[in-house]
Amino acid sequence: MPIPATWSPRLLSVMRVVVALVFFSHGISKFFGVPPFPMALTPLLMVAGVLEVVGGGLLIVGLFTRPVAFLLSGMSAAAYFLAHAPQGPFPIANGGEPAVLYCFVFLYLAAAGGGAWSVDAARGRV
Repeated sequence: MPIPATWSPRLLSVMRVVVALVFFSHGISKFFGVPPFPMALTPLLMVAGVLEVVGGGLLIVGLFTRPVAFLLSGMSAAAYFLAHAPQGPFPIANGGEPAVLYCFVFLYLAAAGGGAWSVDAARGRV
């Protein structure tokens, strides 16, 4: 039995929250070491960590979803091209799969909005 199309706005919200929580955890790892971050923090990684914590937090609650998701999509694309693409052209081989997936999920959220269960929807700005 397929999922009814009427569930789409709510499932969009569930996807937004789950993706944002996982993304948020990247920043928490960088700044608080839970779980331990495997590298020394460079200035570029600190900027990424701030975007992960602040942007992930905003997406968790669904506030300013479209502009925040667009910004995070660009950050994820930059992360891929700066950190992974130099290792080789294939994401499966260069470890860039998460960056590519985040980039396109965030790009979708920038277009689709936060869904039914978001602060944006409560404010009438879906």
